[in-house]
Amino acid sequence: MGSAVITARAAATFEPVGRSVATARAFVRDTLQGWGYNDVVDDAVVLTSELVTNAVIHAGTAADVLCLRSAEGVRVEVADHYPEREVPLQSSGIDFGSPDRENGRGLLLCAALASRWGVEYSPTRKHVWFQLDLPDRPVGIRSAGPVLPTSLLPVTDQRVRVAVVQIDSTGAISAWNEDAAHVFGHTADQVAGKQFTDFVAWPHTPGTSTGIADALQLSRWEGSYGIRGADGRTIAVYASHLRVRDNDGDPSTVCLLVRDDERAVLQSPVRAPVSDVSSDNRTADPFEVFIGSPAPDDLDGLLQRTVERARDMLDADAAFLLLATDDETELEVRATTGLPSARQRFARVPVEAGTGRYGSARMPAVHEDLTAVPGAVPLLTDTGMRSVVTVPLKVEGRLTGSLGVAAENAGRYSNEEALRLQFAADRIALAVESARLGELERLRRGSLSFLVEASDLLAGTLDRDQTLALMAQMTVPTLATWCAVYTIADQSSDPYLSYVLHEDEDLIDGLKALLSKISPPDPVPTPGARVWSAPAEAGHRAAVSTSTRALAADAPLSMSTATRTTLATAQAVGGETVVLPLVARNRVIGMLTLGKPSDDHFRQEILELAEDLSRRAALALDNARLYSERMAISQSLQRSLLPPGLPDVPNVEIEVIYRAAGEGNEVGGDFYDVFPISDGAYGFAIGDVCGTGPEAAAVTGLARHALRLLAREGFGGPAVLERLNAAILDEGARSRFLTLLYGELWPREDGSALLKVVCAGHPLPLRLRQDGSVVPAAEPQPLLGVIDDLELYAEEVVLDPGDVLLCVTDGITERREGSRMLGDDGLAEVLSTCTGLTAGAVAARILRAVERFAAEPASDDMAILAMRIPEPQPQ
Repeated sequence: MGSAVITARAAATFEPVGRSVATARAFVRDTLQGWGYNDVVDDAVVLTSELVTNAVIHAGTAADVLCLRSAEGVRVEVADHYPEREVPLQSSGIDFGSPDRENGRGLLLCAALASRWGVEYSPTRKHVWFQLDLPDRPVGIRSAGPVLPTSLLPVTDQRVRVAVVQIDSTGAISAWNEDAAHVFGHTADQVAGKQFTDFVAWPHTPGTSTGIADALQLSRWEGSYGIRGADGRTIAVYASHLRVRDNDGDPSTVCLLVRDDERAVLQSPVRAPVSDVSSDNRTADPFEVFIGSPAPDDLDGLLQRTVERARDMLDADAAFLLLATDDETELEVRATTGLPSARQRFARVPVEAGTGRYGSARMPAVHEDLTAVPGAVPLLTDTGMRSVVTVPLKVEGRLTGSLGVAAENAGRYSNEEALRLQFAADRIALAVESARLGELERLRRGSLSFLVEASDLLAGTLDRDQTLALMAQMTVPTLATWCAVYTIADQSSDPYLSYVLHEDEDLIDGLKALLSKISPPDPVPTPGARVWSAPAEAGHRAAVSTSTRALAADAPLSMSTATRTTLATAQAVGGETVVLPLVARNRVIGMLTLGKPSDDHFRQEILELAEDLSRRAALALDNARLYSERMAISQSLQRSLLPPGLPDVPNVEIEVIYRAAGEGNEVGGDFYDVFPISDGAYGFAIGDVCGTGPEAAAVTGLARHALRLLAREGFGGPAVLERLNAAILDEGARSRFLTLLYGELWPREDGSALLKVVCAGHPLPLRLRQDGSVVPAAEPQPLLGVIDDLELYAEEVVLDPGDVLLCVTDGITERREGSRMLGDDGLAEVLSTCTGLTAGAVAARILRAVERFAAEPASDDMAILAMRIPEPQPQ
C-alpha cells in the first residue's frame, strides 16, 4: 500500500469449487466490518467476488485472498495458481470484451471501483490487487439541493410535525418536544428517563431487534421505523439521527422524526448522477450512474431505488422487482412503485409460468397488450396496466431476480426498451445480490438467536397453559400479526382452539369468535407451512353480511361497535394464513396458525423460522402434557395413601399437619393415621420410612393399611408392630426400615384418657401438662424392618384435662440452620409455651417455629400429631 503503514492483515485460501465465491465474499465482508471500514465493504465484496470467481471457476485453481488495512483504506489481493493466463491491458490493444459476458469482468470492475489496482506475476501465481480509499468526510454541509419553485416542493396534508427526541449515552430519553407529544400521544413527563428502545418498533424481522441501538451509535443515520403511540398502535416514522457531544464530552443522539408519508421533509436529496467520465479520466461506475449516489446501504432501499429509476428511465407508469428463491423456482415480490401492489409484498409467482420464452422469467419478455394474454404477469392483474417489459437479473449465470416496468397504454414497449432495461438490470444485479446475501446473513444470525431464546423459554416451563402462551408471544409480532394454537388431546379427538393472540389486543376477542365459528384446519403431519384460506373467507363473508345489514337498517357503520369489530376482524385475517403442524413423538398434537392482515404475505425465511419454532414448541407442549398426566396420576396415587379423614374422638381434640418434601409430593416417607378400632377404642400412629418420595410412599401405604387391619383383628400394640415388622422384612430388597409410634386411646367418663403407647425407634412423644412442664411420654424401643425377632412392650399414659400429647417425625427435630439443630430440647422448649392452646393452635405454633428456625426450604418430610384433653366447661 505504498508508504502507508499496515495496521492489520487477514488472509484465507479458498478451494476451486463454486461455493468458495460466497465464502470469500463473507470473509472479506466480516474482515472489513470488523475493522470498521463499512464505507468500502460493498465495493470490496463485489470486486473480491469477481476476482475469486476468475480464479476458482474460470482458472480452476485455489484462490488466496489477503486483506491489508491502513489509515488511508484497505488493499485486497487475490492470487490464483495459473500464471500462463494472459493479462489484458488497455494500452496493448487487447479487447476487454463485453461487460455483459459472465466472466472476465473483474479487471473492468477494478478499473471502475478501485482507487488503484494492478496485476503482478510470479513464476507460480498471479496477483490481482485493488485498493479502496476511505471517503473524505468534511465537516459542514452533508448535502444540499437547488432552489426549487414553490410548486415543486414536497406536499404535506397538514402542518408538518417534526418530533425532536434526544437520547443520552445510556439510551434514555432526555428531551421530548411538543410535536413528539402530539404525534405519539406520550407527554414529556411520561417518557423522560425511559429507554428509547421501549417505544421503538424496529422492522419485525429476526436479527434486527438491536438495530435501533446500532443506529443511535452512528454519527449520522437516516431511515424508517415505528414508534408505539400511547394508544398502543405503531406509527411509521422517517427519522434523521445526528450524534453530538456537549461541553463535558458526553455523547447524545438527536432524532428528528416525521410521519413516514412526509419523509421528503427530512430525507437527504440524492446527488445528481456523475458524468460518464470522471476528472481522472476513469470510466464512471455504471451502477452508480443508474442508481445515483450515494447508493442505499440496505436491501429494501436499494430495491425501491431500482424500481423508481427503472420507471423513470422508460417513462413508465409502474415498475416492480422480484427476487428469486434459493432453488430458483419462484419469484418473491420485494419492491414496487406505481402499483396498488405494495399490499402484495412477499407474494410469490413461479419462475416458469408457461411455455415459450415469455413464460419464463429467465428471459427478457415484452407484452404489448396484457388484455390479449390475461394472467401473463400475475402481479399486474386488475391494476389497469396494458403493456409491460420484464428482464432477468443474473449473477454468475444464476437467476437472482426479475425487473419489470409497465404502462397503462398498450404498445408502449418494444425490444429496444427491453435491451435498455436489461442493461440496467446487469448494472445492478451484483449489488442486489450482495445486499440480499447480507440481509440473509443477518436474518440467519437473528434466527439462530431467536431460536436459542425460544428454546430456553420453552424449556423453562412444564405448565401447558404457560407453554401455549409462550408459543403465541414468541410468534406475535416477530413472525406474524396474529396466531392461533390448536391442540389435539388424543388421536380420536378433534382439534381444539386453545389460544389466540393478536398484536392489537382489541382484536383478540373478535378473532377468537371468528375462528371458533369455522372448522379447524386438518391435522396433516406433512412438515412445512400450508396456506389456509378459511379465516379470510369467513372474515369476508362476515364483513359483507354485517355491512349489508347496517346499510339496510340505514345505520352509519361508525355508530355500531359490533360492525366495527367485525370489519376490523375481517381486515386482520384478510391476508395470508398458514398452518404448521405441531408434531411430537411421531404424533400430531396440534397446529400453529399464523396470519397476516389484508393481502399481506409471509417471506419464505419467516416460514422456515416458524417451522423450526413449531418443532421446538411441539416437543415442549408434549412434554408439558406428559408432565401434567404423570403429575395427576402421581397425586391420585399419593392421595390414596393419606387417611380419608380424622375421626371424631369424644372429649379429645386431635390436629394433624403434614408436609411432604419434594415438588409434587403429597405423601413421602412420613405418615400418620387416626382410626377407630372398636367401640370406645381408637388407634393412632405416626411414622417415618427411610427416605422420601414415591419409594418411601410405597412402604407408607403398606404400614398404614397393615396397622388398621391388625388392630381391628384384636391384636395389641406390640403384636401389631411385630407383625408389621415381619411384613416389611418380607419385601426383601424393596424393604426399608421404619420408625413408628403406635398407640391406642380410650377416652374416660371423668374427662381423662388412657393411652397405651409403643415407640419403635421413633422420636419420643412429649406430654405438656397444665403447669407448663414437658416430659417424654414413652421409652425408646427398636425400630422396624431391621431384625427379625422383636420384643416390644406397651406403656400406659393417662392424659388429664388440659394435657397435650405431641407426636412428631424427625423432619421436625432434625431441622437445621448451619451447624444448629432444633433437636428434642428445642422442640420441648417451644411446646412449653403452648399451655392453654387448642390442639390446632399447638400444631400450628410448632410448625411456625420449625419454619422460622431455618431460611432454607425443608429437605425432609414433616408430620405433627397433637392430641389435647379439653378442660371441662363450667356449668
